[in-house]
Amino acid sequence: MKPARTKTPRKPPVKKGSQTSLKDPVGVYCRVRPLSLPEQECCIEVINNTTVQLHTPEGFRLNRNGDYKETQYSFKQVFGTHTTQKELFDVVANPLVDDLIHGKNGLLFTYGVTGSGKTHTMTGSPGEGGLLPRCLHMLFNSIGSFQAKRYVFKSNDRNSMDIQCEVDALLERQKREATPNPKTPSSKRQVDPEFADMINVQEFCKAEEVDEDSVYGVFVSYIEIYNNYIYDLLEEVPFDPIKPKWNSCSTPMRNTDFVPPQSKLLREDKNHNMYVAGCTEVEVKSTEEAFEVFWRGQKKRRIANTHLNHESSRSHSVFNIKLVQAPLDADGDNVLQEKEQITISQLSLVDLAGSERTNRTKAEGNRLREAGNINQSLMTLRTCMEVLRENQTYGTNKMVPYRDSKLTHLFKNYFDGEGKVRLIVCVNPKAEDYEESLQVMRFAEVTQEVEVARPTDKAICGLTPGRRYRNQARAGPVGDEPLVSEVVLQSFPPLPSCELLDVNDEQTLPRLIEALERRHHLRQMMIEEFNKQAITFKALLQEFDNAVLNKENYIQGKLNEKEKVISGQKMEIERLEKKNKTLEYKVEILEKTTTIYEEDKRNLQQELETQNQKLQRQFSDKRRLEARLQGMVTETTMKWEKECERRVAAKQLEMQNKLWVKDEKLKQLKAIVTEPRAEKPERPSRGREREKVTQRPASPSPAPNAPPIRLRHRRSRSAGDRWVDHKPATNLQTETVMQPHVPRAITVSVANEKALAKCEKYMLTHQELASDGEIETKLIKGDVYKTRGGGQSVQFTEIETLKQESPTSRKRRSSTAAPAQPDGTESEWTDVETRCSVAVEMKAGSQLGPGYQHHAQPKRKKP
Repeated sequence: MKPARTKTPRKPPVKKGSQTSLKDPVGVYCRVRPLSLPEQECCIEVINNTTVQLHTPEGFRLNRNGDYKETQYSFKQVFGTHTTQKELFDVVANPLVDDLIHGKNGLLFTYGVTGSGKTHTMTGSPGEGGLLPRCLHMLFNSIGSFQAKRYVFKSNDRNSMDIQCEVDALLERQKREATPNPKTPSSKRQVDPEFADMINVQEFCKAEEVDEDSVYGVFVSYIEIYNNYIYDLLEEVPFDPIKPKWNSCSTPMRNTDFVPPQSKLLREDKNHNMYVAGCTEVEVKSTEEAFEVFWRGQKKRRIANTHLNHESSRSHSVFNIKLVQAPLDADGDNVLQEKEQITISQLSLVDLAGSERTNRTKAEGNRLREAGNINQSLMTLRTCMEVLRENQTYGTNKMVPYRDSKLTHLFKNYFDGEGKVRLIVCVNPKAEDYEESLQVMRFAEVTQEVEVARPTDKAICGLTPGRRYRNQARAGPVGDEPLVSEVVLQSFPPLPSCELLDVNDEQTLPRLIEALERRHHLRQMMIEEFNKQAITFKALLQEFDNAVLNKENYIQGKLNEKEKVISGQKMEIERLEKKNKTLEYKVEILEKTTTIYEEDKRNLQQELETQNQKLQRQFSDKRRLEARLQGMVTETTMKWEKECERRVAAKQLEMQNKLWVKDEKLKQLKAIVTEPRAEKPERPSRGREREKVTQRPASPSPAPNAPPIRLRHRRSRSAGDRWVDHKPATNLQTETVMQPHVPRAITVSVANEKALAKCEKYMLTHQELASDGEIETKLIKGDVYKTRGGGQSVQFTEIETLKQESPTSRKRRSSTAAPAQPDGTESEWTDVETRCSVAVEMKAGSQLGPGYQHHAQPKRKKP
């Protein structure tokens, strides 16, 4: 027979104004663990059963200038250091298990810093079972006798359940028994002594009003979220995927059989519920089986030794308890084979990894990366809570970032109204955890302001209630009651023996005839008695019919009177309903008016804040502009003062050079006038020219009354300064004899701030094409100044021009055709040697700066 398949039931759409529009806040509880050592400083104090108070420790007061601050936080209930596991379970988890049995989902978190007792609260310790084993105890105590046989329900990979008939389930049980599966625990095995004390709960707890006309199946799964990846802790893989074998060099051993664990993906089913695809779900029939499955996955969970905790959880663990419920058929014997009638509810128990600061845990390498991912996922959870609270408080519609973390993405349906949400905040009162505990308290304060829609009740299947026990009671005594025919036959006299052994036997037949006659007579008497009783019974029936008729008439009269009363009450109810609607309409109008006024008030407050901020910004801009203008004025004043000083100095230098040039010209003119004309001027040699240069008479001293002026020669001005020689890469290399040479220069192809910062002078070599087609080189010089902003600027002061002329550009004249000059020199320079000597050699005393006229003598004509 093909098994019937069903899906996870989707809650039907509800009309506006139904009870599903009601919302309940997230239940946030606080549990304070005792101190490890009595002499430790305590920073958390329990004020009452709903309030705790945080004190600033002594060490933090010293760092905060002695400020002493006390902060109080309120919770739905606070559990002190002496609270037992039973008291915590009765308040927090008992309602969630009761909702699970009645078809509603639930989510329970434990949240806190490392070492605050989260795992102890959820799992427990030997002799003190935690919330998880107590939830399993209560569940199986409630549905123990109503569980379906194994494999009647089968999980599939679409987050739903298939249902099989008894025959198919029996065949599958026989098949599984022939090939034992390690995933499926056996109820016949003894309990592992490693966790036997944890599940040995002395207190008996059971849910009330369990549906006795249904059968139940329990499936469990166990996953962990590690580094924002989801891993199935019940998946069977070769070796241990969580803790691989390590050699003496602290590196993994090479093994071809080792298969790393595969992370699971989150998917969305047809009803938009999130689930882990391919997750192993194990059917269990008792608390021992369920906890055995949990313990097998717990051994694979990632824990590590940190500076704060010897066994610190490095991942978020999620233990899911899924309860499948299906009604019995009309006879109360078998499961109803209708997939629409199957109800699936789920309780998720989440043990979050501890939030921690890496500088306290001394984490490195993988531990540091794990701590970062843990803090990131918890920060995403906090962000989701803050956005939900903002949307519910201010009516905004911001997108909740569920997808930023696998943890929040998996449980987003719970916050959208798919079940109750409970959060247990575990805190350690020691002073070293003060800052972390403060952050945990702030998160709890935000979370308990978030409201979650109240889940709806499950639909009723429509079959007669109580059919399980009614059919069993009816089937019990049927076989024991004797039939009426058997009673009548036993009242007749027994028949004699009818066996004829002899032909001449004359006694057997007469005895048989006599017995039959007696039976016939008895039968006639019984018929007469039956007829008399029938007549009497008919008379009684007639009287009963008359009495019933009278009763009916009386009841009908009473009903008519009641109907009149009911009709009057209906009219009164209609009148009250109309009045109620009118009042509701008025209340709605008042609420809308109030909302409008509150919105206007909020807008005005926001506008006022905006205007204040705008005024503050304008005031700040004004002050910043005034300071900027003051700085600009100061900078401009200093700049022009320096510029004026530079121009005055340059003008003084220029006038001094002009005066010196005039003096030189006068000296030369005097020498020309006074020298004899009979001698022919000889071509000066370079050695004598140098001697003349060195023996140049000094310039006349300035007038005695004039202020002394320090002479600055153009060539010697840069002798003590460092230059930036900027030669662009596009310049051509000239092959002239004379090349610009600057000592102590930094040669660059592109001007940069680093080079300018090291020098006081700047020279740019620029090449361009002259009008005659020759290359003209310009040396652009300037001074380097430091700016107020820390940079450098260049102010250009002078330009030197170097021009190259080709010998072939001039027209040569024949030496024979040229007439001789009277002073013995030729009128034209006809050879290259003469022109080069004129270009190179200078007259004695003509050591002028660049850019001034050079005086040279032409080469003498050869005899």
